[in-house]
Amino acid sequence: MSTKLLLTAGQYSDKGIKEKNEDACGILIPQGSLIDTKGVSIVVADGVSSSEAAREASETCVRGFLTDYYSTSESWTVKNSGQKVLGALNRWLYGQGQRTYGSSQGMLTTLSIVVIKSTTAHIFHVGDSRIYRIRDGHIKCLTRDHQTWVGKDRAFLSRAMGADITVEIDYRNLAVENGDVFLLTTDGVHEYISSKQLCEFYEQGSSNLEKIAKTVVTHALEQGSSDNATCQFVRIDQLPLQNEEEFLRQLTELPFPPPLDQNQLLDGYRILREIHASKRSQVYLAIDTETEEQVVIKTPSVNFEDDAEYIDGFLHEEWAGKRINSPHVLKVVEPKRRRRLLYYVTEYIEGQTLEQWINDNPQADIAVVRPIIKQIVAGIRAFQRQEMIHQDLKPGNIMIDKQGTVKIVDFGSTKIAGIQEITSPINRGALLGTLDYAAPEYFQGLSGSHVSDIYSVGAIAYEMLTGKLPYGGPLSLKALKHVRYVSARHVNASVPSWIDGALEKATQLNPELRYPVLSEFLRDLEKPNQSLIKQHQPLIERDPVSFWRTLTIILFISNIAFIYLFLADK
Repeated sequence: MSTKLLLTAGQYSDKGIKEKNEDACGILIPQGSLIDTKGVSIVVADGVSSSEAAREASETCVRGFLTDYYSTSESWTVKNSGQKVLGALNRWLYGQGQRTYGSSQGMLTTLSIVVIKSTTAHIFHVGDSRIYRIRDGHIKCLTRDHQTWVGKDRAFLSRAMGADITVEIDYRNLAVENGDVFLLTTDGVHEYISSKQLCEFYEQGSSNLEKIAKTVVTHALEQGSSDNATCQFVRIDQLPLQNEEEFLRQLTELPFPPPLDQNQLLDGYRILREIHASKRSQVYLAIDTETEEQVVIKTPSVNFEDDAEYIDGFLHEEWAGKRINSPHVLKVVEPKRRRRLLYYVTEYIEGQTLEQWINDNPQADIAVVRPIIKQIVAGIRAFQRQEMIHQDLKPGNIMIDKQGTVKIVDFGSTKIAGIQEITSPINRGALLGTLDYAAPEYFQGLSGSHVSDIYSVGAIAYEMLTGKLPYGGPLSLKALKHVRYVSARHVNASVPSWIDGALEKATQLNPELRYPVLSEFLRDLEKPNQSLIKQHQPLIERDPVSFWRTLTIILFISNIAFIYLFLADK
């Protein structure tokens, strides 16, 4: 069984009776790992004839997408990558049309795209080009024409690339099956050939998709098509499905290293000492014998040599680390020599974990805590930019070096959106670390999101200020039914009420009630939020006049009652 996506493609375009061809099309089947992480792209565009530079617009969109989409991060989802690229292309077309032709009609084109990644087809569409799917002898149109009819026989495009500074692009995704055929056409084809006829051309044609595409275009022109005509066929010959045995065989191309001793050499790295060991991995301090640079080597535990899910996760730790570039995230080092065994190399951080720091600085002042939290947030933002969720933020996974720089380490539980789209026989992105700082939704079997990491940051900040966890201890599914937030002021009276309010909002059990973004949490740690003050500040601090007035009334009533009881006894 193949581990790669296999397909056959063919396309053909003709200017027809027009002087020039303002259609453009392209198919890109990438090499190497990109076919797994980014997929195969099929693109067709039809330059709007009434625009000044229709041909340039259609070519720019096809060439731009096929270039820029594959330049986006491999950790991004297809939807995120596609929408960012198309948004940038649309803005360029609109701006160029305004600058060069002084009109929003300068560079207009339709655009229809299919990206096939793993076992899913992702569709992006704007305009009146079309995308069809042929399955088991039946054809179905997967897009809708963006047209406005102004008469019985006359329609205008209601949506096109380059018409405005922003564009609404239809997006959908659907499961792909072996044998599926995707057919993309411009209106010079589908306005003259019915969908039933298109299906018949494919069913009756040869296995040569280029030949079928040319036959379809030629027939459309013979039927009186007065427009450019373009047709693309892509057939799924085999999907990248794997069984677990095959998947494990692919993962174990590199054998596990044995336990490493002091002064032992590993591919040019000399082991100095073991830094940490657990049932899942070993971490060693080593020196590169070529550069004399100190590095850290992480090796997998031999206890998991036949565990496909573990090995896949270990490999993706390195994969994720290489794609994050931040001074507040552990840097993964690219090995200079060929690896003979399974391990990865990172920078060496000389310092202490935040866990050790908390032990050394119990109930720290907010002025000391705030800069550390800011740096943790900066690291988390680097994950978010790559569409990653760390999922195991805790003081033990955060280092503070000798210069005071905070770095997030350990990517073993990191959930990568782009990788989640790739069909696999194992469960990817599962929470592996300690549950003490994990968001409640994980206990409920729900998928984590970026606000899950916000919960963990809030819990860490709470512990730095109080030495405790916000709900009195580690959470569990059973505990979620009755736990309540413990005010930080009850543990450490020096914590301002507005800080307590920010901590409570960050660590809400319901993720919808937390801060939606980290910047809001930071802002409320720096400047009092009036809504949080009103909610959390004691009455004596919030409204001292009312407090003393109420207390006076209570004391007055109490005294009257005491006098009455005293006289009654007489």
